Amino acid sequence: MNKSKTSFVGIDLFAGAGGLSLGAEMAGMQVVLAIEQDKYAATTYKVNHPNTKVIIDSIQNIENLEIDVQREKHQVVLFGGPPCQGFSSSNQRTRNKDNASNWLFCEFLRMVDIVHPDWVVFENVHGFTNTENKLFLRKLITGFEIRKYTAVWYVLNAVDYGIPQNRERFFLVASKHGHRLNMPEPLIKEKITVGQAISDLPQLCNGANVDYMEYRSETKCAYATLLRGGLIGCTGHLVTKSASYVIERYTYIPQGGNWKYIPEELMKNYADKSRCHQGIYHRLDPNKPSITIGNYRKAMLIHPYENRGLSVREAARIQSFPDSYVFIGSLGFQQQQVGNAVPPLLAKTIFSMIINGEYQYGE
Repeated sequence: MNKSKTSFVGIDLFAGAGGLSLGAEMAGMQVVLAIEQDKYAATTYKVNHPNTKVIIDSIQNIENLEIDVQREKHQVVLFGGPPCQGFSSSNQRTRNKDNASNWLFCEFLRMVDIVHPDWVVFENVHGFTNTENKLFLRKLITGFEIRKYTAVWYVLNAVDYGIPQNRERFFLVASKHGHRLNMPEPLIKEKITVGQAISDLPQLCNGANVDYMEYRSETKCAYATLLRGGLIGCTGHLVTKSASYVIERYTYIPQGGNWKYIPEELMKNYADKSRCHQGIYHRLDPNKPSITIGNYRKAMLIHPYENRGLSVREAARIQSFPDSYVFIGSLGFQQQQVGNAVPPLLAKTIFSMIINGEYQYGE
C-alpha cells in the first residue's frame, strides 16, 4: 500500500444532508466547502458539519469558488452526486435525455474547470451507466478525457462494505495526475442484517412523533455499536401516520414480501398494478440486508415486525449514519434526506483509498 504524505481537503457539490462529506471526514479528509440548494438539507448539513462553509444555492448560479487552501500542501478532492431520480430504474417516465435534471453532470464538469481539483469523485445510481444506451456515461467519461483527467469507474453494492442494505451505486474517480484508483475490494464476508442493525432501537407505533428516546436494548452487532457511539438514546423516532386501510394491507405481508401478498379487494385504488415495482409495500426481512432505502415513505417500506413504516432513525441506521447525526425539517423532508443520501461508510471506502494511496501511480 502506498501512503500519501500530503493532506486532503474536500469540496462537496450537490451535498444533500452530507452523506458523502461524512464519509470523507471519516476517512480523514477536511471538507471545507459544500453546495446544496435545498434549505432543509443544507440546514441538516450545517448542524452536522459546523466547520464547513455551506452555500445554499443552485450550482447553476455558482460562477466561482474560492477556498483558502495552499495547493502545494494539500490535494483538493471535488466530489458530489447530482440528482439521481431521472436515472433510477423505478422511474421510467423521466429516465431519458429530455429530463433537464439528467444533464446536471455538465455543471459538475464546469466546477472541475473552476476548481482544477487533484481528484474527482462522482457518484450516482447504477442506472446512470445504462440510461439512453449509455449516453450520459459516455458524455461524462469524455468530459474528463478532454480535461486530461484519468478516470475509472465502478458499481459498488453497499452490502459488501459493511452496510445492511443492497444498494448499488456508481462511482467515477478521476485523477489530474494520471493515477488510477484500484478496484475497491469487499470489506466483509458475512453480510449485516436489518435485525442486527436496528433491533436495539425503540419500539414504535404508527405515526410515532417523539423525537428523542432511549435505546430499548443492547446492540447485537459491532455495526450498531459503532453507530450508537456510546449514546444512551438518540433522535429521529418519527414515523409517517398511515391510514387504517394501509395498515390493513401491511397485516397481509410477510417478512421479505411485498404488495403481491395484499388481497385484490384491498388494492382496487391501484389502476395499473403493473407499475408497482418490487419495493412497493415491502416488509423488511430481519434476517437479511435491506432492499434499497430510497423514497421509503412513498414506497411504503414496512418494519420487519411492526405494522408501520420505518422511522427516520431506522432508515438512517440502515444507511450507516451515526445516531448522533441530526436531520432537520418536516418528517417528509427528513425522510427524503435520508433516502437520497450516499451511505457514509460506503463513501468512506472510496475516500480512504485515495488518501491511503491505493492506486496505480501516474505522473
